[in-house]
Amino acid sequence: MATKSSKSTAAVNEAPVLLTEEEILKMGEKDYMNDAQLAFFKARLQQLEKDLLKNADETTEHLRETVLVPDPADRATIEEEHSLELRTRDRERKLLRKVQQSIAAIDAGDYGWCEETGEPIGVPRLLARPTATLSLEAQQRRELKQKLYGD
Repeated sequence: MATKSSKSTAAVNEAPVLLTEEEILKMGEKDYMNDAQLAFFKARLQQLEKDLLKNADETTEHLRETVLVPDPADRATIEEEHSLELRTRDRERKLLRKVQQSIAAIDAGDYGWCEETGEPIGVPRLLARPTATLSLEAQQRRELKQKLYGD
């Protein structure tokens, strides 16, 4: 089983050919968080960061467009749409912070390892949620504690 101490400390900044999800899933435990996998996840996270920033810019531009509507019902609809858009952007802002932390973790050599246990998070989990910082078991324990004891 791979452990945090066995991870590669080679530079991640080199530009290897990016693998596909299928190729990464086929890799064995000994290849966990090697340079190719780190490059794959860094590229995926950087693309997600770029998309989130683009959405934020589009929202800013959209909200700047002032439309004067005399009908109160139409004004209320527009305000509700703006409110929904702002809530969505707030969630994306929080995700952006997690994405940037994940990129920093790749640069620091800590990406892919559970913050609580030091065990591998697992490639399938990282493919589904690239910003994951806990293994599935640690996340389930945390959610159970939150459910039992509240935040």
